[in-house]
Amino acid sequence: MTLSAAADPEPRAGLAKDILATLGEEIEQGILAPGCALDERALAVRFNVSRTPVREALQQLAARELVNIAPRQCAIVARLSISKVRAMLEYVGELESLCARLAARRGDESLHAALDAGIHHCRQAAQTGSQQAYAAANALFHEVIYTGCRNTYLAEHIRQARRRLQRYRTQDFLNSSQIAKSLSDHQEIARAIQAGDEPQAGAAMLLHVPAGTTGFSEFLATVPMNFFAGETSSDTP
Repeated sequence: MTLSAAADPEPRAGLAKDILATLGEEIEQGILAPGCALDERALAVRFNVSRTPVREALQQLAARELVNIAPRQCAIVARLSISKVRAMLEYVGELESLCARLAARRGDESLHAALDAGIHHCRQAAQTGSQQAYAAANALFHEVIYTGCRNTYLAEHIRQARRRLQRYRTQDFLNSSQIAKSLSDHQEIARAIQAGDEPQAGAAMLLHVPAGTTGFSEFLATVPMNFFAGETSSDTP
């Protein structure tokens, strides 16, 4: 009896960890959209477990600000305010711009070749017209720059911020004009980095992220309004 009780927490913790990983990935990828209800009973059936590890996983997701839990209510996938999303995009834009500048400063033949390969993959994906294929090529291109900046601390902060924003960017690359603009931006960024032109590399990357007035408005038009939370005093300057 005592042995069983002592052994029980470890398997339960493992179950909660697996559920946490799965739900976290689905939230970050937008499979579970902002505002989506997360019913404990339904999740317990889905994962074939009791409600206890589900509850533990939801609490950990809430600690990561991916889920909101209200007393006596169903948990929901957290929604960000429009101001918060814009602030996060501005943050990512500035970090990516710095990353591009450092890559231009520190670039070598290996980075330049990797950028050429990245552009080639983007061009091939663009020709297919596939959102999934281009999204993968886009991620690869940006990863080349993260590696090329030779600042792992900066690169990790960008990756974390992009993961938090990803659920609001599932409509990127849905049509040929979005893909064509992204490819054109990538080519300009790559040329500036390969030329060692730090100011131009940074400026081109900053324009690439939809944080500016026009870019943000175009981005906002692709996101359902029910994905956003109401504004609070902490969201506004």
